[in-house]
Amino acid sequence: MTTTLTPSLMFIGKASEAIELYTSIFDDAELVRIDRYDASNPEMEGQIMQAELRVHNQSLLFTDSPDVHSFTFTPSISFFVRCESTEEVDRIFAALSECGKVMMPLDAYPFSERFGWCNDRFGVSWQVSLN
Repeated sequence: MTTTLTPSLMFIGKASEAIELYTSIFDDAELVRIDRYDASNPEMEGQIMQAELRVHNQSLLFTDSPDVHSFTFTPSISFFVRCESTEEVDRIFAALSECGKVMMPLDAYPFSERFGWCNDRFGVSWQVSLN
């Protein structure tokens, strides 16, 4: 068995929506597996116990929490997406920032010709940059 390091994202009833959004944005996104709560847990039935999504050879784990917590996502941890074209940067940033919060608008910065930083509608933080 090989040791791995995989980001895990916890949602409150929105994991399926997040997976749908991310698979619509990233061309090579692949849902590897999905395990849902069954009738033995009626309050959570149908929600995601754990799912694995692979995007650009990076696995991400998703779960719906049965409990509401006093914490959520923070922009101090973010996904950094390096894109091959300005058009790709613009497309991905527009999709991720829709109904979210833009923290650094798409622009030229000293470290990148085209860069933007946002929280998506779920609060997950994304930095999108021209490679």
